[in-house]
Amino acid sequence: MTAPHTLDPLALVGRWDFTRTIDDRLAGAQSTVVGHTDLVAESDEHVRWHEEGILYSDGRELEVFRNLHVVLRDGAWIVTFEDGRFFHPWAPGEQVEHPCGADVYVGRITAVESDAPASTVVRWTVQWKVSGPHKDYTMTTFLTAPTAGSAR
Repeated sequence: MTAPHTLDPLALVGRWDFTRTIDDRLAGAQSTVVGHTDLVAESDEHVRWHEEGILYSDGRELEVFRNLHVVLRDGAWIVTFEDGRFFHPWAPGEQVEHPCGADVYVGRITAVESDAPASTVVRWTVQWKVSGPHKDYTMTTFLTAPTAGSAR
């Protein structure tokens, strides 16, 4: 299997199961989120990214969700927040950064393709290392094609 460096976000359209681990060094706690991500092509230049799941933390369960967008602007794909503000470049295999006040998010998207004749993405990972005066955690999301019986 190979990890591509220039992955078109349209190749990821569909439903993905995910598990996210959050290692919060500041709080001395670890949490997990289990859920699914739906990537929907709104057009050839816009992919809507919706996540929902259950956060398991300190013996509690909480429903969580978020919405992002991957859009083509000025010839390059970028990720935006739900309200359209810039989040980071879409650059699988490369490190990206997002300042958040005095804290900094350093992330990387890594995708793995199958070696089958019609090369398709079978899993991908999004990792953020967050540091600064208010935050100190690593958040890693493992996304996989859904199990048999659910279509992508």
